[in-house]
Amino acid sequence: MTCEGCSNVVNLELNKVGGADFDIDLPNKKLCINSEHSVNTQLETLDKTGKAVSYLAPK
Repeated sequence: MTCEGCSNVVNLELNKVGGADFDIDLPNKKLCINSEHSVNTQLETLDKTGKAVSYLAPK
């Protein structure tokens, strides 16, 4: 994500699925998600945005 438009697309897709709290950190190009859905479901949802996605496990 490099702009507000990108974050709006991500926001829209995650809200369609529901069941997730998320925070978009645009300056660092990161998204933190706390969700009732599996990681695979979240990645599939984010893949619909057309943005590159990589999963970083919780600390």
